[in-house]
Amino acid sequence: MKSLFNLLRFVTEHPVNRHHYWSAVVDLLKWQLGSRIVPGEIVFDWIEGTKLIVSNGEAGLTGNIYCGLHEFADMAFLLHFLRPSDQFFDIGANRGSYTVLASGVCGSTTTSFEPIPETFSKLRANVRINDLDDKVRLQNIGLGADPTELFFSSYLDSANHIVDAQSDVPKVRVPVARLDDVTEVAPHLIKIDVEGFELSVFAGATRVLASPELKALIVEINDSGTRYGHSGIDLVECLTSYGFKPFSYDPMRRRIEPSVPSGNSSGNTLFLRDLQYVEERIKNSRLFLVRRIKI
Repeated sequence: MKSLFNLLRFVTEHPVNRHHYWSAVVDLLKWQLGSRIVPGEIVFDWIEGTKLIVSNGEAGLTGNIYCGLHEFADMAFLLHFLRPSDQFFDIGANRGSYTVLASGVCGSTTTSFEPIPETFSKLRANVRINDLDDKVRLQNIGLGADPTELFFSSYLDSANHIVDAQSDVPKVRVPVARLDDVTEVAPHLIKIDVEGFELSVFAGATRVLASPELKALIVEINDSGTRYGHSGIDLVECLTSYGFKPFSYDPMRRRIEPSVPSGNSSGNTLFLRDLQYVEERIKNSRLFLVRRIKI
């Protein structure tokens, strides 16, 4: 009951739904009932002709059904920032909602990294149903500081993470590479969500982080890095050493504001450099229709 109440509050307080309260509740109830009566995958018509293949329980994807953009500020920033000539890296792509936005809506070229084979197959299905094979390069590998093989949990959906080889949880062995070794492309934007392993990924991405083309990162910062011996503050210090500063984004006003992330905060933080360049792009971006509003 508590989880249902939290879901209802998330949906009704979401910026896209604030002035369409009852419509959002109806959509939520239709999905909750329909996905139980007829379980399995459905093809959901998303933004500007894109589609997502979604199953009940996939929280990161079903949020897009209820709210248009599950992670509103971060996804809206991606829409407002990216251009068709840009390169986007989706690190920890999961089922590919950011990948579909970047390549299917913005027209950018995406490299998507997803280590879990079962999740990777669903990512590939979402790329193919949107006819994005020529826009998206799919990589079924993990990323880290050194080339190796590591074990990943395989039962936690979007929260799968690296585990000890002796752990008795369901797990899979995955090849891991350095980002600098698997691409010669310099991205304009990176989204990274690797459940606390971000600092190790960045240790293998010094050339990419230093490339002048890279202007922005969307980074999950919380205390999950402690399982690998570092904190959120360590992650912030790593990125600031490359000239990035933390910000938050208000999509409705297209306003970028300085942020002060803490080591135990939750959610994503936007890291930017060359702020004037980023703000100019944001200001000149076209409008996007998300559910019943334009952003």
